[in-house]
Amino acid sequence: MKKLINSPENVVLDALKGMEAAHADLLKVHYEPNFIARADAPVKNKVALVSGGGSGHEPMHGGFVGKGMLDAACPGAVFTSPTPDQMQAATQAVNVGKGVLHIVKNYTGDVMNFEMAADLCRADGIEVESAVIDDDVAVKDSTWTAGRRGVGTTVLAEKICGAACEAGATLIEVRELCRKVNARGRSMGMALTSCTVPHAGKPTFSLGEDEMEMGVGIHGEPGRERMKLKPADEIVTMLMEPIISDLPYRSGDEVLMLVNGMGGTPLIELYIIYRKAAELAKAAGLNVTRRLIGPYITSLEMAGASITLLKLDDQFTKLWDAPVHTPALRW
Repeated sequence: MKKLINSPENVVLDALKGMEAAHADLLKVHYEPNFIARADAPVKNKVALVSGGGSGHEPMHGGFVGKGMLDAACPGAVFTSPTPDQMQAATQAVNVGKGVLHIVKNYTGDVMNFEMAADLCRADGIEVESAVIDDDVAVKDSTWTAGRRGVGTTVLAEKICGAACEAGATLIEVRELCRKVNARGRSMGMALTSCTVPHAGKPTFSLGEDEMEMGVGIHGEPGRERMKLKPADEIVTMLMEPIISDLPYRSGDEVLMLVNGMGGTPLIELYIIYRKAAELAKAAGLNVTRRLIGPYITSLEMAGASITLLKLDDQFTKLWDAPVHTPALRW
């Protein structure tokens, strides 16, 4: 195992200290329990947005804390859910009496721990609602989940709902908005290589030099099929067809397209993927009016990519375009 770390035990702590040093103008990092909050939190007169999950997927979620997106994020150990006390502490730190929405990816540990944290917060008198993201069309039920996994639509939901919070939406309005984003988003990914969790010290799974995994999860969970490596255009076609047919999208729909790198994928390859994905979207009658290309939900150093399509309307587009200023997303 070759990694730029000091020890497996201190990976998350060292990374949090690095974020704190690099982004003190945007973030404040709390320790024991660990969570990241906006530097100006709690922000008066607005619903607060909290998310979280295992570390190793950076910039998700801590890199999306800031104006126009998350108020706080809870980082667990690598590929491990944060604990209820982290979520409770983060929720308490950003609550101003307008309520707090938890955005939860559909992984068994995340769902269970966020539910426990919400109950603890409600006992403290904090109004908490939650929305679960389960947009992965690759598989239903996997190593980590009951039902579909939560992947790329999570980033889009955090941005759109963050803008709604800034604009003064109520807690119930933001919850329903998040559920609407989830209902209109679909994703699928693939891997060329595995990744190595620092504590494990060896790859999560093995792929031959001429193999790829279609439908892989962000923790290296098995996908739909292991097969021989194909040219990029064929791979993109295999990702796009299940996404477009699942919603289903209709000719004339406006969509946002996220082409996401898994951590070890060069940007030049992501643009090759985008080129073909946009071509296939156009052929299906879809109008890609917004796009995001880059490593936004990673899986450590995994080489691979995922594609997310979100069906837009005027409300989604306006909220997507609203200002955002976080370490990983800003305009």
